[in-house]
Amino acid sequence: MTTVSDILRSKPAGAVHTIGPAAPVVDALRLMAQKNIGALVVVDNEAIVGIVSERDCARKVTLMNRSPADTPLRDIMSTSVMVVRPEYSSEQCMALMTEHRLRHLPVVQGGTLLGIVSIGDLVKDIISDQKFVIDQMAHYISGEP
Repeated sequence: MTTVSDILRSKPAGAVHTIGPAAPVVDALRLMAQKNIGALVVVDNEAIVGIVSERDCARKVTLMNRSPADTPLRDIMSTSVMVVRPEYSSEQCMALMTEHRLRHLPVVQGGTLLGIVSIGDLVKDIISDQKFVIDQMAHYISGEP
């Protein structure tokens, strides 16, 4: 069973990106585009105070005719942030994401933000596990060592 800790180890170092709640939406969008990511954890004095995604920006800024340069993240971020611990399994994360309609889960241990797991990370892990099982079954059926 793959854990969140395993998934984080497979990601590039420094894969979690944060931003402050006073930053304008346009700064968040630039950072997400630069890092090719879909969400940022919003922190204030190292405490998680929210999460903001590209979807939040599209729905809460663009569709509401707000200015991305003049709208602070605190006005659009999701403040109810569900987090997971490193020992959570990929299956537990997938269940949480499905039940709560989430695409990103910050990983926290002892109050410290360790990383973020996306639905894409979990799908990649599950596909890898299934490929391994299929390959093993194919070798068994064919009689190859």
